[in-house]
Amino acid sequence: MGRLTPPQLLIFSFLCAILIGTIMLSLPLATRGPDRMSLVDSLFTATSATCVTGLVVRDTGTCFSTFGRWVIFALFQAGGLGIMTFSTLFAVLMGRKIGFYETDVIKTTLDKQNILGFKKLILYILCITATAEMIGAVFLFLRWKAITDWSVIETAEKAVFHSVSGFCNAGFSLFRNSLAQFEADPYINLTMILLIFFGGIGFIVIMDLLGLFLKKETPRRISLQSKIVLVGSFVLIVAGAVLLLVFEKNNAMRLMSWPQRLWGSVFQSVTARTAGFNTLAIGSLSIPSLVFLIFLMFVGASPGSTGGGIKTCTFVVLVVTVLTMMKNKKRARLFGRSIPRQVIRESLVIFFLAMAWVFVFTMLLAYVRGGQGSLIESLFEVVSAFGTVGLSTGITGGLNNAGKLCIIATMFAGRIGPLTLALAVAFRQKKEKYIFPEENIMVG
Repeated sequence: MGRLTPPQLLIFSFLCAILIGTIMLSLPLATRGPDRMSLVDSLFTATSATCVTGLVVRDTGTCFSTFGRWVIFALFQAGGLGIMTFSTLFAVLMGRKIGFYETDVIKTTLDKQNILGFKKLILYILCITATAEMIGAVFLFLRWKAITDWSVIETAEKAVFHSVSGFCNAGFSLFRNSLAQFEADPYINLTMILLIFFGGIGFIVIMDLLGLFLKKETPRRISLQSKIVLVGSFVLIVAGAVLLLVFEKNNAMRLMSWPQRLWGSVFQSVTARTAGFNTLAIGSLSIPSLVFLIFLMFVGASPGSTGGGIKTCTFVVLVVTVLTMMKNKKRARLFGRSIPRQVIRESLVIFFLAMAWVFVFTMLLAYVRGGQGSLIESLFEVVSAFGTVGLSTGITGGLNNAGKLCIIATMFAGRIGPLTLALAVAFRQKKEKYIFPEENIMVG
């Protein structure tokens, strides 16, 4: 048996983390009261935390003990960074030499970026993560200390937990109704929006932006990926906020003031991409709003980030490719650069595999639910799991074991990525000995 390929090792590392988390959450000291978590519920929670999804079958704040909550915390912190990246951080800090094989695994985690100065990159990721989470925790602590009567320890726990959950796009909350009680608070909204946004654009883009603003000796241009991520994210956020305002003005937002409507629509547009917090009751949203949230969740975050989905770059590449074909041009171009055909091929494969997974598992979930509820509820749940978002119309806790297993598999596939999953189970590539002649066929 040969050495595991980078995609296989990546999957293996996530499976090990989920297994350890499942065992720890099954312990009596992980929950409050005499009732222990069932094995399926422990597996569901461990998978949701490791895959930074946020879907829950038990309320995090009331069901779990302090030990259980911090197990969940450790899982989504490690899962957000990527298990291999997380373990390599400690290896670097302890002075262990990192070989070419480990470097290749981390490149897979970061979407195969051309990485120079590998140890420096790892330390940058650690510094960016720690700084962002610490700043977020401080702002949340100061705000909650000013408006609540919680103790200092309780406030600190909630601030740290939600800051890390926000930056890792995990969506876990210690409040039963997520962040709905702070829907009109601009400080909480803005802090969480920034944490979710920077966690979702990817470490490579963050470092690109830092290099642009901090290096003053020579002017720098940001990469094509960073441009696509930033412009694509901005367009999706604005589109989502505007449509939610329109669709919900006479529904979920009809009793809200305009500041509440603005904060609610912007927050929900940002968090729907992959974070899973909510200030609006998702189950009360209209069908058009749910459909567009499904689209946002399916697109997801950006490559090399803490989020899931097919990723913004994949979506933009596909859109540009379609527009290029409609204009009868040979090469897809964006921001003065041509997009490599290999990238287009990978984008098409990712899109097709993602659509196939969502279709099959929506059908399975609808079947195991015994025809209960609507199709939109099953579709929303599956896409939320695949995009590692964590939003739900409220059906998660009522799923039977078969339904929970469907969502567990989907959360795992969404975090790993459909292309990585396919490469891990595929046979080793064989060199083609001959090429067959081409023949045209009609399509469309």
